[in-house]
Amino acid sequence: TYLLVGFWYAQPLVVTAARDAFLTKRVGDIILLMGVVALSSYGAGLDFSSLESWAETSPLPALPAALLGLALIAGPTGKCAQFPLNLWLDEAMEGPNPAGILRNSIVVAAGAYVLIKLEPVFTLSPVSADALILIGAITAIGSSLMAIAQIDIKRTLSHSTSAYLGLVFVAVGLGQVDIAFLLLFAHTAAKALLFMSIGSVILNTSNQNITEMGGLWSKMPVTSVSFVIGSAGLITLFPLSIFWTMQRWLNGTWNVPLWLLGLLLFVNLFSALNLTRVFRLVFLGSTQPKTRRAPEANWPMIVPMASLAIITLLAPSVPIEWAFWLSPNAPLSNYEAFPVQWGIPLLMATGLVGCIIGLSRQPQRMWVRPTQKYWRFLQDLLAYDFYIERLYQLTVVAAVSISSKITAWFDRYIVDGIVNLVGLATIFSGNTLKYNASGKSQFYLLTILMGVVAIVWFLLRGQWSLILDYWSFLVN
Repeated sequence: TYLLVGFWYAQPLVVTAARDAFLTKRVGDIILLMGVVALSSYGAGLDFSSLESWAETSPLPALPAALLGLALIAGPTGKCAQFPLNLWLDEAMEGPNPAGILRNSIVVAAGAYVLIKLEPVFTLSPVSADALILIGAITAIGSSLMAIAQIDIKRTLSHSTSAYLGLVFVAVGLGQVDIAFLLLFAHTAAKALLFMSIGSVILNTSNQNITEMGGLWSKMPVTSVSFVIGSAGLITLFPLSIFWTMQRWLNGTWNVPLWLLGLLLFVNLFSALNLTRVFRLVFLGSTQPKTRRAPEANWPMIVPMASLAIITLLAPSVPIEWAFWLSPNAPLSNYEAFPVQWGIPLLMATGLVGCIIGLSRQPQRMWVRPTQKYWRFLQDLLAYDFYIERLYQLTVVAAVSISSKITAWFDRYIVDGIVNLVGLATIFSGNTLKYNASGKSQFYLLTILMGVVAIVWFLLRGQWSLILDYWSFLVN
């Protein structure tokens, strides 16, 4: 990640993004390593297949189980760009687009896969399961809001990645492993297609600012259709894979509380709004100066893009034909619940509402700013990621900086001072003793004798009364 993000290392922003991505992931990795070491010390094998049997037969006390679960969550939290380790993915969009495709589909999916495989450990404590749900819900809501305020085409899609991975965290926290797998699969295929299509746009316009684009539908038809298919694959619209995944989630065999339905409606609404907003600004409307001469991509990009579009269209077969039951919870028969009866219609309605709002809303170019202060504050709040980076600067970074300064002062004046004092004492004592080198053997013998007497006196101090009593007894 560090090398891919820092590919264009001559730009200061790229260097900062590579550093932040590296350090943020290392925070999660170190805590994850601590959890793995603790897991092995409790007798669990280091292969995923033995975790379920170990979790059933080796219950832990409440506190160790909670801490173990939280430690194992930290690694996937950083890898999947979840709150509070979510800023690195946004900054990592400074790297080349092929790396962005891998990062938003494969890399985050690898972190989510590790989380899913560790799910048996999270059943040991409700604290870790609740932490997963809380982290996922906060990230899904916050990232969905931040995405609609971005003007960089890659950053707006990267926030969408964090939002959908947040739903995976929620599914794992609820013990619904099958749904987590299906969400991960559906998101990976559609998001890779989206990043391929915007890569074609960036290559042929040399621009990433969506407010400077427009009118590319007629100039880049294959890219436009690929973007539409990828966007539809992330919105609950019939008949693509997210629709069938949500239909399986809300078919009555899973426990779906009302708050979860509200979260799904929120994410679906703002995802539809965000993707439609990007589509309208980039592909619809009149051409802009930077898009007037943009051609369609060449066949080395068209062939994989069209191939992945076909895969995305065929992806619904996976949730439709899914015949496994991987979750630890037994299937329910809760067919009369409100989320089961009205969940899919409401999700489709929110998807359509988001698309209609995104298409009907007047596109905002970069020179347009709201005149009302509260709208400008809200726009800046979302565009700058709720000022989380500023908060980190005032808390974590400031604490590290202050502790570094204290450590540097202690090292310079205390540690170095003690070492320098020893050195000065050695030099002074050496200069003093050199005057005692007279060359007379009797003086050296006297010095040795005095040293021996001093050593004996030091070793036998406190015991002279016993020695005197002993000799007095012998004399008498």
